[in-house]
Amino acid sequence: MDRTDAIYDLAKILNCDARKDEPMNRHTTFKIGGTADTYVKVKTLSKLSAILKECKKCNINYFLLGNGSNVLVGDNGIRGVVLRLDGEFKDITLIDDTTVYCGAGATLSALCKFAQKCGLSGLEFAWGIPGTVGGAVFMNAGAYGGEMKDVVYSASYISSDGKIGRIEKNQLNFGYRKSVFRNEKLIITGVTLKLKKDSPKDIEERMKDYFDRRSSKQPLEYPSAGSVFKRPQGNYAGALIEQCGLKGKSVGGAQVSEKHAGFIINKSHATADDVKKLINEIKTEVKDKTGYTLECEIIML
Repeated sequence: MDRTDAIYDLAKILNCDARKDEPMNRHTTFKIGGTADTYVKVKTLSKLSAILKECKKCNINYFLLGNGSNVLVGDNGIRGVVLRLDGEFKDITLIDDTTVYCGAGATLSALCKFAQKCGLSGLEFAWGIPGTVGGAVFMNAGAYGGEMKDVVYSASYISSDGKIGRIEKNQLNFGYRKSVFRNEKLIITGVTLKLKKDSPKDIEERMKDYFDRRSSKQPLEYPSAGSVFKRPQGNYAGALIEQCGLKGKSVGGAQVSEKHAGFIINKSHATADDVKKLINEIKTEVKDKTGYTLECEIIML
């Protein structure tokens, strides 16, 4: 009997979308990964609280999956429970003239569109980043000189024992691709953002400009997990990889993108093992030839 059966049964009682042995390649932008023991979409805070308490009681590991855009799931899948926020966790509300509350399960693109229509500026940099709002706060996502830390006012959370709370901006410990949530077993449930009034037309033009730049430089036509490596001090991972002549290098179905060396693409039915081997070869080569130690940005599951 699978240890996660108790979670699956509870999720069904709560009328959640629950699935056994769910292929994770359906839920990641890399289109790679084995099966999760149990996969549950949760639509309300009370149901999420009940499931987290059951996980704790049964000593079962859980992982919260956002849009699956910054992760590599192993070929053997995930032992335990994968949770996905849905329903009320996708709601976006205007609190006042410049304040927005957004559920952590909403996509960044949905939030950007909402802000643009309301004539609120500050999120243009995030247009085209394929993650959820919760995932973006978790890793302080950023691009083109903007980061989530510039616009996040506070973040609501639920702990592994079902307690709810809120962390204000000055306690969120934002840094390069990190926040307080990277070290705490807390699930982000919603985010309050402070934005600035501007013309919807001007905001839309900036969003289009950023998206055009992104699509001209990044291999959006292939499955990937975005930038593989964090930016090393004083340089760029993509530039170092290209300098080492690794553009186009392949292991199995995984390839260093010929369009942007900072990306590994799933060129043809790549496995997680292909990607890991390619990552290790890149790190070794870059270290040997340039002295830089590359650190992965992608979360390995």
